Amino acid sequence: MADKAVTIRTRKFMTNRLLSRKQFIIDVLHPGRANVSKAELKEKLSSLYEVKDPNAIFVFKFRTHFGGGKSTGFGLIYDSVESAKKYEPKYRLIRKFKCICDSRVASISLREDGEGNMFFANATDAATEKLWSKKVRGVKKTKAGDAAKKK
Repeated sequence: MADKAVTIRTRKFMTNRLLSRKQFIIDVLHPGRANVSKAELKEKLSSLYEVKDPNAIFVFKFRTHFGGGKSTGFGLIYDSVESAKKYEPKYRLIRKFKCICDSRVASISLREDGEGNMFFANATDAATEKLWSKKVRGVKKTKAGDAAKKK
């Protein structure tokens, strides 16, 4: 499925120096495919715009047009990961770096090991993430409830 051709076009491209980023609208043409994964889009955008760190790329708000074959969304390329952490909303950082922040913490405090993996810098964030990951949401609730009843 990933072997089908995908064309990426950007429009309304602008460099936002105040927020240290480039922002644009992405048009993705994907005939014969349901959609294109965000990871694949980030990979193509990083090669297209010669981005050193793919963690500085954020793509979101994608909508597939009626009839399929075309999707439109937004893209942001930050100058560095630090500026992304400074200006991006917390919910997008949580999605990107798979972390949950305590509401008492003013900013997300993450540290990076030498291999590019992100970790929590303090115990409060790590404990909150552990509690939130145990919480069952969505369709899994019925399955989790059935398993508890059988015991």
